[in-house]
Amino acid sequence: MRRREFVKVIAGLAAWPVVARAQQLATPVIGFLSFASPDEYRPMVDAFRQGLQQLGYVEGKNVEIQYRWAEGRIDRLSAMAADLVHRQVTVIATASTPSALAAKAATATIPIVFEMAGDPVRLGLVASLDRPGGNVTGVTNLSIEVAPKRLQLLHEIVPTARVVALLVNPANPVVAETQSREARSAAHSLGLELHILNASTERDFDAVFANLIQLRAGGLVFAADPLFSGRIKQLGELTARHAVPAIFNRREFAAAGGLLSYGTDARYTYHLAGTYTGRILKGEKPANLPVQQSTKVELVINLKTAKALGLNVPNTLIGRANEVIE
Repeated sequence: MRRREFVKVIAGLAAWPVVARAQQLATPVIGFLSFASPDEYRPMVDAFRQGLQQLGYVEGKNVEIQYRWAEGRIDRLSAMAADLVHRQVTVIATASTPSALAAKAATATIPIVFEMAGDPVRLGLVASLDRPGGNVTGVTNLSIEVAPKRLQLLHEIVPTARVVALLVNPANPVVAETQSREARSAAHSLGLELHILNASTERDFDAVFANLIQLRAGGLVFAADPLFSGRIKQLGELTARHAVPAIFNRREFAAAGGLLSYGTDARYTYHLAGTYTGRILKGEKPANLPVQQSTKVELVINLKTAKALGLNVPNTLIGRANEVIE
C-alpha cells in the first residue's frame, strides 16, 4: 500500500468514531399528527411535552417536534402522515383515532404512539392491549365507553325532556357510528326519543342549533370527536346563547358556559402519551409497551348555567361531581 493511501485509511479510521458519535447524538424528531386545530389543543400539547420532559426530553433543547394539524379535515391526514414518514421522523405521536389510522397506514416501521378514543384492537392498530406487537402503542381514553353515561346524566338534570339529540361528525365514521349505536341503546332504556345530528365542519353548527329548535329537543349530547374538541369554547357559548342543556366529554365545555361535562381528563392521557414517546426515544419498542387505558373520569357541573336555564340540579348529582362551577 502506498504511503499516501495508508495515511488516508488511518485518517478515515480516526474520523469514524467522531462521525458515529455525531450520528448517535443527532437530535431525535417527533412528528405530532392531529385531526384538530392547535388553538384549543394547547393544554394537551403542554401535557404531552411535560410527559416527554419527565423522560428527560425538552423541545428545542434535545428533541424536535414537527406539528401537523389537519384543522378538522380528515382528508388531509394521509398526506400529512406520508410527509412525516418521508422526513424520517424518529417517532409519530398521533392525537385522535383518524390520526392513528392514517399513521398506521403510512408506515409499518416508524414507531407510533397514539392518544385516542375507541378500541385499538378492533381497529387493527394493535394485536392486543397487553402485547401490541408491530410498531404501534399508546393510550386510550374512555370517551366512547362513557358516552351512554353522558346521556343518562343529561336525563338526570333535565328529566322532563323526552326528545334529545346526539351530535356526531360523519367525517369520522368509526367514532360516530360507535357512539350513535351506544346512544340509541341508552336512549331506548331511558324511554327517550333520540335524533342523530351531523356536523363535519364548523360551518354546520348554526344549522345544528336551528334543527334542535325544530325538533323541540330538550337536550344535546356531543359525541367525543376532535372537531368538537377543537371548538369547545365556541360550542359552550352556542349552547348558552340558544339555552340548550348540553353535555360534552371535556371540562373546558362546562367552563365555557356549557351545562355539563363528563369524560377523561385529556391532559392526563396526553401526559401518558408523552411519557411513552420518551420511553421509545430511549430505545424501548412499541411492541413491548402495553396500551394504557385511562380510568380517570370527571363530572363537572356549571350551576350558573343551570340557573340560567331554569334547571334544578339534584343534590345527589352535585354530590357526585368532581367540580361545581358557580
